[in-house]
Amino acid sequence: MSTKPPKPAPDFKLEQAAIERGARVIAGVDEVGRGPLAGPVTAAAVILDPSEIPEGLNDSKALTAKRRAVLEEEIHAKAKVSIAHATVEEIDEHNILRASHIAMERAIAGLPVVPDYVLIDGNMIPRGLTIASEAVVKGDSKSVSISAASIVAKTCRDRIMVDLAQQHPGYGWETNAGYGSKSHMLALQNLGVTPHHRRSFKPVHNILYQDKKISD
Repeated sequence: MSTKPPKPAPDFKLEQAAIERGARVIAGVDEVGRGPLAGPVTAAAVILDPSEIPEGLNDSKALTAKRRAVLEEEIHAKAKVSIAHATVEEIDEHNILRASHIAMERAIAGLPVVPDYVLIDGNMIPRGLTIASEAVVKGDSKSVSISAASIVAKTCRDRIMVDLAQQHPGYGWETNAGYGSKSHMLALQNLGVTPHHRRSFKPVHNILYQDKKISD
C-alpha cells in the first residue's frame, strides 16, 4: 500500500530570492480568525534572523497547541515581532477580508524596523501597503517567515478568546476560539448574542433578527 510522501516543510527560499533581488529586511505576515463568529481578527508580522531561525516552523494549523507555545516563545526571543488586530466593529463596518488586511497593515506598521519586502499569506496584497510585497498562496506552509507569523498570531488570538470566555461563559470560546461549533451555535440560540459576536456574519445576523421575523 502506497503512502503519501510528507509535505515539505516551509523554508527560506522565498526570503532568499528577495535578498538576491536586493531586499535587506523581509517580513512574513499572516492572519488568523477570518472564519469565527466572534472575536477579533488577528495578524502578525515577523522578521526572522536568517542565522537564528527556530527549528520546526510550520503552518500553525499543522502543529499541536503545545508545540505552538514552545515555538511562539522562541520566535519572540529570536525575531522581531508585531501583532495587531481588527475589532468586531471593524469587521462589521467593512467586511472580514478588508478587516484582515487592516490587521495586517497594523502589524507591519508596528514592527520595530521597517521592512523593505513583505511576504503575505494569501492571494491578495492589502491595498494600504506601500512596501514592496508578494502574496503567497498557502504561504504558511512555504515560507518560514509566514509560518512564524501564523504561529504567533494564532497563539495570541487563542489567548484572547480564552480571556473572553471567562467574561462570557457558555459559548465554549476557550476551545472553539469563536468558530461556529455545535455547542457555540446552541449557546447563541439559548444565551443570545454578545458584544463580541460579528453581527454581519449570517448565523449571528439570523439569530438577532429571528424575533423580528416572527413578530412580522
